[in-house]
Amino acid sequence: MTSPFRLDGQTVLISGAGGGIGASLVQAFRDAGAKVSGADQDAAMLSHLDLDNSVTFDLADANATSAAISAYLDEHGTPNIVVSNAGFTRAETLDHLDNAIWQSELAINLNGAYAMTAPIIAAMAERGSGNLVFISSVNGLAHYGNPAYSAAKAGLIAYAKAIAVERGANGIRANVIAPGSVRTPAWDHRLAANPRLLDNVLPHYPLGRMVLPMEVANAAVFLASAAAAGITGTVLPVDAGLTAGNLRFVDEVLKGR
Repeated sequence: MTSPFRLDGQTVLISGAGGGIGASLVQAFRDAGAKVSGADQDAAMLSHLDLDNSVTFDLADANATSAAISAYLDEHGTPNIVVSNAGFTRAETLDHLDNAIWQSELAINLNGAYAMTAPIIAAMAERGSGNLVFISSVNGLAHYGNPAYSAAKAGLIAYAKAIAVERGANGIRANVIAPGSVRTPAWDHRLAANPRLLDNVLPHYPLGRMVLPMEVANAAVFLASAAAAGITGTVLPVDAGLTAGNLRFVDEVLKGR
């Protein structure tokens, strides 16, 4: 019998494929048997990846993104699976925000994801099948800093639920992964400013470590596979236990460590 976790012959489009989680997504879907298309803002970011084809666009420009996706669909057809993974943030706290930064982070993390996926969802609905996985964040579930990014990632959760509810009758599933801290290059600027930062970060995580990029990717493969055929509109934290409870409160307040 064919494993329900396999994706042999299926096509997947992954945004942010050139990033830390993106490269692991490409590898995980390739290992599961899928034909992989990668998307990013610069073709050079995709050159090292094992891709069947690629498409480039800047998520900050919604119209250009939609146009690039329409051209991609005309050339390659409608993918079976889309993983909306690209994201960006630099505004760590409310004190770092202004109108321009707020608009920029929502444009990349939320509006761009809509511009990329909306034409594909329409094509999936016409075909009668499709599968979307959105990479959100624990920041979309509770506040851990980065308020504009958090608002955008919470918006992705709401958007995915809307797709699940309104397009389920068209054979479309939509689910969300909410990673905790993942050790990717996105942490480099923080660690450059404070090389001992992880000493403060890791005590918040029950597993005592950051999540690995491949652990996020494996969760995405699961949600995209037939093994998750009855799952839609859900949020799956891949967060080393962060959202399960407050470990630091237990250790420092109740145990007095």
